[in-house]
Amino acid sequence: MSAIRSKPVVLVAAVALVLLTAVGAFAYWTSAGGGEGTAVTGTSDDLVVVQTSTITDMGPGIAAQTLSGNFDNSSGGPSYVGDVTVVVDGTDQVDCTADDYTITGSPMTVDAEVPDGDAQGAWTGAAIAFANDTARNQDACQGATVTLTYLIVN
Repeated sequence: MSAIRSKPVVLVAAVALVLLTAVGAFAYWTSAGGGEGTAVTGTSDDLVVVQTSTITDMGPGIAAQTLSGNFDNSSGGPSYVGDVTVVVDGTDQVDCTADDYTITGSPMTVDAEVPDGDAQGAWTGAAIAFANDTARNQDACQGATVTLTYLIVN
């Protein structure tokens, strides 16, 4: 008779265990909270304007020569260029100055994104010429190397 009585006890215990497990599976704590994180926007390196045109033999009466080139972009992504401006900074001769040369067509409109890498994109349109001054001797400019400075304007 003891075996008959133990079956209901085992059955009740099994049902109780199942119910407790089911209740435990649906029990949880609620809480409020928050947190924070960060995101960083990249930066760009300055582009380098590279002149690819070779300008030689400037002198009195010789036509202006076109300036052209591209860009070296080491920023890791594309960079926008609006215009490129060029000016004569000077020469390597004492008595030959920036005033002995003229630039036309500057600024040059690019209005484009320049991809990452060297020799990317293109610019052209300005020209340089020797500014012949008939009122003075410009012999000091013979063989002079002219320094040009390029500036990107966005």
